[in-house]
Formats: sequence, C-alpha cells, structure tokens
Amino acid sequence: MAKNQSRTPGRDVRGGKGKGGRPFRPVQGKGPRGEKNRPPAGRPGATRREQRDRTDLIEGRRAVEEALACGMPLRSALVQERSGERDQALERIAARLDEAGVPVERVPRARLDALSSHGAHQGVVVRTRPFAYAELADVIAAAGEGPALIVVLDHVTDQGNFGAIVRTAEVVGAAGVVVAKARAASVGVGAYKTSAGAVMHLPIAQVPNLARALDELKAAGFWACAATEHAGEDVWHAPMGGRLALVMGSEGEGISRLVAEKCDFSCRLPQRGRVESLNVAQATTVLCYEWLRRVECGGEADA
Repeated sequence: MAKNQSRTPGRDVRGGKGKGGRPFRPVQGKGPRGEKNRPPAGRPGATRREQRDRTDLIEGRRAVEEALACGMPLRSALVQERSGERDQALERIAARLDEAGVPVERVPRARLDALSSHGAHQGVVVRTRPFAYAELADVIAAAGEGPALIVVLDHVTDQGNFGAIVRTAEVVGAAGVVVAKARAASVGVGAYKTSAGAVMHLPIAQVPNLARALDELKAAGFWACAATEHAGEDVWHAPMGGRLALVMGSEGEGISRLVAEKCDFSCRLPQRGRVESLNVAQATTVLCYEWLRRVECGGEADA
C-alpha cells in the first residue's frame, strides 16, 4: 500500500495479522474496573428520571479547571475545608467555581477521600451530568477527508489506561476514540483525572459491536491496524500513515479474534530489553506518535 493512499473497503493488503493477532501484552494492574455508565434497571418509567438525576464526579485541580474552562455544566462542588495554612491555589479554584455559579460546599478531607478513585482529589471534587458519548458517525465526520487517526479500544478496562489513551489521542490530533459499551472502561472519575480533561475535547463513541464499527470505519476509507507483539512487521515499516484506525487490545486478553480478523494489517513495537512489553497506554502513545510523524513528514516510512 502506498503510504497515504485511500483504501478499498475490505481489501487486506498485508495478508495476515501476525501469530495469534494479539496486541502488545500490557503490564496488568489492579486499577479500578471501568464503570459501565448505564442507567440501572428499575421500575417501568423510572429510567428517564434516573438518568436525569445521575451525576458523574470529576476530581483533581487540573481536571476541574478544564471543566470550568470549556464551560462544562457543573451541578455542585465539594472543596476541602480550610485548616492551617491557606492553600492559595485551591482557594482560587473555589472562587472560580463560585463565580461560575456552581454551589460550593466545604467538607472534611475524609469525605473527599471516600469519593476519590485514586486518592488524588487534591482537595476538590465536582458533580456533573453523565458524560455525553458521541455516535460513531460523529467521530467519522470529525475525521473529515485525508489523513486521520481514530483509536479503537478492544475492551480496555482500567480507567487510568483509558484516560491516558484519550489524552494521547487528543494531543496528537486524533479524530476520536471508539470503545465498547460493555465490559470496558467508560468516562468516569478516573478517566477525567488521568486524561487531564482531554475527554472534554475529543469525541468518544461507545458502540455495541467493535467488529461492525471497524467495517464502518473501513467503508469511510480507514485502514485498520492491530497492535500485536506477534506481528511480523514492526511499527517503523508498517503503513502507519494516512487514514488509520489503530486497534489496541485489553490489558488481560488482548484483541479478540473477531476484531483481529477485521484488521487489514498488524504491527509490533521492537524491543531490546527483557520486560515483556509496554502497557496498553504506553504502547498507544508510541503508535500514535508514529502516525503523527508519518503525517507530518508526508508519509515517509523510514525512521
């Protein structure tokens, strides 16, 4: 395939995805599992009211400042009560919240600790409406014409990894991120925190079927690449430019067979050390920047 040529939907130019079609094997962690972000089952007619009454939490000073900067509708804020020396940075955030018309309640640190996903609330937690996911069509529309990157996550479950991946995708100028609706991390407290607010600036689509979503992306001119440590070709020589749907697997199981079969080619990260591989968030960062390098350099493959 020419470095930046448009695709013919369904055509596999590489003739294989490497042994097993599995992704870079991430280091397994013990972080919180993703919140499903679905309204709970309940009484008939109660679902709409429950959706209206639900709130998401955002913690940490930078994430709260991002929420204020982008005009995100905030329902209320919990700010650590004053004790001892005055924390000027925290007081400035409290003042900004007050100026924005957000009700501010002063609470003990223990209450914030109980709400925090990572214990790193930095003295402030805000309540907001549940995250509004995009449709896959919105992500495709954001890609426009020509070179574009969409990151597809095959059941990544850790919110820390998820947030870090969204942050990388936003920084390199990706058109969006696609995730599964079930058994995957969703946009919750941890993702707001680890993405440093990037979830508010990038379309994130939840889809019921990732394999079908890849079909739609391929029909829109994207080549699908499976990140797998068993690929025969390394990232420096794979066709990583142009319109690329980069598929990253879950922390434990990697890319599923059905999703792998939809990919046009695969690639791996070369390594010289003894550790098995990078975790999924680190590997995604390397691959996203290789895509950006190809686009910035006009599609040249040589390092």
